[in-house]
Amino acid sequence: MKMMLSISSWTTIVGLAAVVSSNNLHVTGFTSPIFQKSVTRTAPSKREGIEIELPNFDELFGRIQQVSPLAKVAIERSGSGPGGGFAKMEDKHHPNIDWKKVESNKRKIVHQIEKIDNFQNLGCPIIRMRSSLQGPCISELFADIITTLEGRKKWDAQIANVEQIYPIYDTDAANLAMGVGKYGDCCRLGVGYVQLKSNIGVDPREQLTIAGVQEFEDGSALLWATEMEEWNNYLFPPGPRQTRAKTHLFSVALVPTGPDSFDVEYILQFELGGKMPTFISTP
Repeated sequence: MKMMLSISSWTTIVGLAAVVSSNNLHVTGFTSPIFQKSVTRTAPSKREGIEIELPNFDELFGRIQQVSPLAKVAIERSGSGPGGGFAKMEDKHHPNIDWKKVESNKRKIVHQIEKIDNFQNLGCPIIRMRSSLQGPCISELFADIITTLEGRKKWDAQIANVEQIYPIYDTDAANLAMGVGKYGDCCRLGVGYVQLKSNIGVDPREQLTIAGVQEFEDGSALLWATEMEEWNNYLFPPGPRQTRAKTHLFSVALVPTGPDSFDVEYILQFELGGKMPTFISTP
């Protein structure tokens, strides 16, 4: 019963990520690219002949820690158990990252929502949401809610397809690239394909992402994803191409606060791409 409460709560958290708007706030904070075409590191996938380009993990997890204090707690193994989680965060503002409060209400499942409009001058906001949930902290269940079609359909009416098309052959290769133990244990990694249905005035969208799951000795976990670069478009499945949407940065930090409770911090910067009707893009 408690697990069902957690999954239902997760549905609420993810669904609220769509509540965004934009204005002219400009933010710069990240200087190095996540992928560099001139300097690539790859690992074999389970599909013969297909190599997965790995991101610069220091840059990726550095970005996540700048915008997600709870992810920093998880990575540093500094705040699980009673009195941990959000209570252990150093929620200091980065000098170039200024969050705007959207909502704060301790009585709600999602008790805090913040955003930065036009983050990194990419034309789309970054959203941060926080929740404290009851139930066991199981990263694989959270990952399945996002990365499997069955799980995704429970909360995302726009999803047409989501699948991991190129899982990594051996996560040991990813752990070596990260620096063994530096960012916990990478227990899942692969290239994923996402299709979104058309909606009023918006044609179908597709994505090509790399995503993974990090687990830590104290029971904390970090789910992450980012969009693959255009030079990896050959990895798209066969068929006509659709308008490209992009997940610039995604993370979910899970930190246990007791044997049957945990804190969650959700980060998403999503660019819908293509042309949108004025009534959608105008606040």
